[in-house]
Amino acid sequence: EVQLVESGGDWVQPGGSLRLSCAASGFPFSRAEMTWFRQAPGKELEWVSSISTDGDSTTYADFVKGRFTISRDNVKNMLYLQLDSLKTEDTAIYYCRLGRIGPRGQGTQVTVSS
Repeated sequence: EVQLVESGGDWVQPGGSLRLSCAASGFPFSRAEMTWFRQAPGKELEWVSSISTDGDSTTYADFVKGRFTISRDNVKNMLYLQLDSLKTEDTAIYYCRLGRIGPRGQGTQVTVSS
């Protein structure tokens, strides 16, 4: 059974940073493309970033490019998202996901406000 458990969400002031983590189990993590999505209040789920199986290739949505960094540890079966220069519009529940359309975790709340 695929399990994805996100953590690291918190309240932070604009300009601040957070590091989100996702613990993966129940599937061959090192062979899976992984993604981060987010859902802001009243909005649809949107793709944030993806990373290839070996971590060498990463892609980002335009609205986070240059501010967020995706990474992975295939030994620990962990996925990460470093969030820097946070803006109020980054407030959302962040989910890690197996591929683009696979299962996702329960999410972790990120709130950016002053």
